[in-house]
Amino acid sequence: MSNTDLKPRLQQKTKVQKPQLYKVVLLNDDYTPREFVVLILKGEFRLDNAQAEVVMMTAHQKGACVVSVYPKDVAETKATRAIDAAGRLGYPLQFTVEPE
Repeated sequence: MSNTDLKPRLQQKTKVQKPQLYKVVLLNDDYTPREFVVLILKGEFRLDNAQAEVVMMTAHQKGACVVSVYPKDVAETKATRAIDAAGRLGYPLQFTVEPE
């Protein structure tokens, strides 16, 4: 007889947990021009013109609007880049990052 082990091996399945998602929220201010907000939404968040207009107007009317949802590091990077771009031109545009 051979020394072959004929018992089935149990394989452990590793469950990969999806990363928690975070919302990037546009906050309304009374100083940043609407056209600039739309430009930032299109450039940084890749919204088309119609989507950017809707997000901008919603934030303007309600005080805040969710722009998009990303993993934490992406959300923070996009929000920071958008804030920095506005700051370079002297606009107080603000975004927050919140857990979904």
